[in-house]
Formats: sequence, structure tokens, C-alpha cells
Amino acid sequence: MGDQQGGNGNISTVYDPNYFANTVHPTAQTPSVMDSPPPPEYSSYPDDIGFSDSNIRRGFIKKVYFTLMLQLLVTVGIICAFLYWSALRDWTFETYWFSYVMMAVVLVLAVALSCCDNLRRQVPLNFIALGLFTVAEGLMLGSVAVYFDAEAVLWAMLATSLVSLALSLFAFQSKWDFTMLNGSLWVLMWTLFSFCLLCAVLRSQYVYIVYACLGTLVFSLYLVFDTQLIVGGKHRKYAVSPEEYVFAALNLYLDITSLFLLLLQLIGLCR
Repeated sequence: MGDQQGGNGNISTVYDPNYFANTVHPTAQTPSVMDSPPPPEYSSYPDDIGFSDSNIRRGFIKKVYFTLMLQLLVTVGIICAFLYWSALRDWTFETYWFSYVMMAVVLVLAVALSCCDNLRRQVPLNFIALGLFTVAEGLMLGSVAVYFDAEAVLWAMLATSLVSLALSLFAFQSKWDFTMLNGSLWVLMWTLFSFCLLCAVLRSQYVYIVYACLGTLVFSLYLVFDTQLIVGGKHRKYAVSPEEYVFAALNLYLDITSLFLLLLQLIGLCR
């Protein structure tokens, strides 16, 4: 550090001028950890990567609802053919097994579209499969609708349209996150299935009415749930990938057609 020199009773301290060189000029220090560039910032919302661009989300929503609109138009046309084409109506009464065959076809196509990623993502195979499913669902609904009065079917269509529109607007505007209720909705679905078995055993009109009301509630919640999965946003915990527009349209279509069947049953039992 320095030398002490004595003379004439005086004590002086001599410092090395280079000792504090590094402290006087800190810019001359060698690069340290503090001088390294900061680490990259990571987003705390990894689930919103697919919807980070609002244009992508709007395009996805438009594609889903345009596909859904075409599905519903085809379905309504097929149902009206069963209602007002007397030859087709009479043929359906004679071939009661046709409804069960269509149910099996609908189930197979629904499972295929839900489980096979390549089937619902590869164009044009996904649109072909979705078109076949829509036609099969329309034929099944038409074959069921012939057992009800045409007026009851039209009232059920109107009620389904109003309920679906109201629930969709609620799902778009509401900040309540229904996407977190996936487990609860699954439990409600199995409860509804158990109640359906009870209806088959009891065969009571009042039990059927309760079943139709309960089913309407469950599928109304599912419609809100699926709509919020499509909309996404910061208020939603989960969101559907923008690549899954066929799967999203399929879910909404199934919710709406299930609502139609339950409302038709409810109207038919109450008339």
C-alpha cells in the first residue's frame, strides 16, 4: 500500500499511485456479470400464443361461424324435406330402422372427427368428413322429427335459434370463465345419461319432462363453454387452437342440435 518514512518527528505515508487506479476509473474494469445483456423476457400467458394476434382470432371466429351456418342451413333443409315431403315421411314410418342406422353413422363420424387430428385438419378431407357428418345428422334429426307435428318442430327450431343466439351473445360478452368448468360439465353429462336410463325404465311423461329440462340446461352450459373456447381472450383459461376450426364448428353444431332435440321433446310432451 505504501511506505512510512520518519524524520524530524514527522511521519508521512507514501501511496502507490496505481493502487486505486481501478477504483478511480471504473470504466477500465474488465467485463463483469453486471455488464452482460439482460436475459430475454418470456410471456407469462403461454396459453394465449394462438390468439396473440387479434386478426388471427377474428378470422378464426368468422371461419367457425360461417361453417356452422352452412351446417345449420343444410340440416334445416333436410328436416323440412322430411316434414313436408309426404312420400319421404311415409317411407320413414315404414323403415323404422333408418333412424338407428343414422345414429350409428353419426356416432362413428363424430368419434373419427374428434380423435383423428389429420382428418379434421387436412384440407379438403376435413370438409368432406364434416359434410358427411352434417348430412347424416340432418337425416337422423329428420327421421326423428316426423314423429312430431310440423308445428311443434317449427316451434322447437325457433326456440333453439333464440336460445342459441342469447347464449352465444352472453358467452361473448361475459367475463365469467366457463372454460374452467370442464370437469363439472363432464359430471353433469354422465348424470344426464344416468337419468336417461331411468326414463327408459320408468316410462313416465313427467320424468321425460324433467329429463328434457335437465338436458336443456346441460347443453346450454356446453354451448357457452364451447363458445368461450372459440373466443379465447385474457378472461379465459383455455382456448381452442386456430387450426381447429372444424373441431370448433363440430362442437357448436352438436350443442345446438342436441338443444333442438331436447326442446322438441319438451314441446311435444307439453302439447
